Amino acid sequence: MRSYLERIVLLAILGLGLPLWAQTPQKVNPPDDRYKVDILEVVAHPDDEAFFTPYLAREIYDNHKRAAVIFSTHGGSGVNRFTRERGPAMANEREIEARQACAKLGIQNVWFLDGKDTASQDVLISLSNWGHGANLEKLVGLIRLTRPEVILTHYPGVFIGENHGDHQATGVLVVEAFDVAADPTVFPSQLAGDMSHYESYLSNLKTWQPKKIYFGSDANDGKQFEGSGPTYSVREISPSQKKPYWLLAMESAMAHRTQFPDEIDRLSKMSDAELEKIMNNPDSSWWPEPMTLIFGKSYYPTKLTDDVFANLQGTHAGCTPSGGVENPSGAPHVTLGGPWGFYEYFRKEHCLENLRVANPPEIGVKSGTALSVPLTIYHDEKKTQEVEIKVEAPAGWKIVSGSGQFLLPAEASTNFRVEIETPTLSQDELKKATRQPVKVLVQGDGMTEQELRIDVLLRPNGIPE
Repeated sequence: MRSYLERIVLLAILGLGLPLWAQTPQKVNPPDDRYKVDILEVVAHPDDEAFFTPYLAREIYDNHKRAAVIFSTHGGSGVNRFTRERGPAMANEREIEARQACAKLGIQNVWFLDGKDTASQDVLISLSNWGHGANLEKLVGLIRLTRPEVILTHYPGVFIGENHGDHQATGVLVVEAFDVAADPTVFPSQLAGDMSHYESYLSNLKTWQPKKIYFGSDANDGKQFEGSGPTYSVREISPSQKKPYWLLAMESAMAHRTQFPDEIDRLSKMSDAELEKIMNNPDSSWWPEPMTLIFGKSYYPTKLTDDVFANLQGTHAGCTPSGGVENPSGAPHVTLGGPWGFYEYFRKEHCLENLRVANPPEIGVKSGTALSVPLTIYHDEKKTQEVEIKVEAPAGWKIVSGSGQFLLPAEASTNFRVEIETPTLSQDELKKATRQPVKVLVQGDGMTEQELRIDVLLRPNGIPE
């Protein structure tokens, strides 16, 4: 039996001729627009956001774009030049510095992945030390949360100067995330709706396709990237802030006191005219003029040098990955292994074959340390393979291992390494040092002699290879 009140309400609805379903609909919560951004910058360490801060200042202050920043690591293995804290304690300090630096540009939304700051030039070591899959999953979740149109990140490649494995690993994760964030079969728990009021595992996000990726590089030879993307003046005056974009970026960078205390103290005492003089000197300027954003890839057709926010809609440009086949020809041959071999497949698989590659391959190593030249030899998987390896190194360099005759196991490919001890040079010698070629010659049954070359620059310091 209905109550008296229920019957009155029902009669009123029927009397008015209203359908029973014509009630005020219950609200279903939308996505959180507090975190929707136009630009997502993903970089390796606190202070690496400065790769792009002159451009971010332009877009935030004068084009009213929203930006967020993700750091892959907390920067715990760097040097503290300001106070005594190191390791985890310094990482805590650098996280605060990073948030303060971003806040100077009006960026409030800052996240950190769980990568461990890894002092190596090898992208594969960084990916392994971080936990490649776990951090890719976290990055994809943040892309689905922030729904960026454009992502800025590090260049995934090996160049003298651009040699930090964490930088390269960050670029790799971003490219991978770009390609899978819109795929509902990738990390599907992020997309599942909550099953209970106290759900703590399912995120109820939606898939998202970023539209473009641009890279920044601190390779010694920055001119090699001219024409590879749109350019923006760092010296232009912001109409809203009445300051040049480089100065807004520099004021942001002043937060990183653990890393640059002396530089910060020196610059903070300078007049605007003195700072302007530094920025006008190409040898001392923090940013090139103009700044080039290296075009990586776009979901929709666009030109290399089009504005970052041009062509964000249309028909999918399409891309056919290589399929990841190691040796499609089946012919015996040798290639550089390690990060160089990885990037050869990576560029094909992710449709990044437009990216510039150092030719010949190059690397900078600290004088007096070992140089490792990784090789991958492709051969017949059904039988053992005899090969002879010869190494040609500059005078005074000592070949430690990897030269001579070797019997390779019956497998499709064999990884091999040549080790060379480099000489210890004086400071004067290092100032005059130039790139030196190292050549590896490989021949064997059914394999004509093949030569690999890598150019090596000896430096006064540097992270391990």
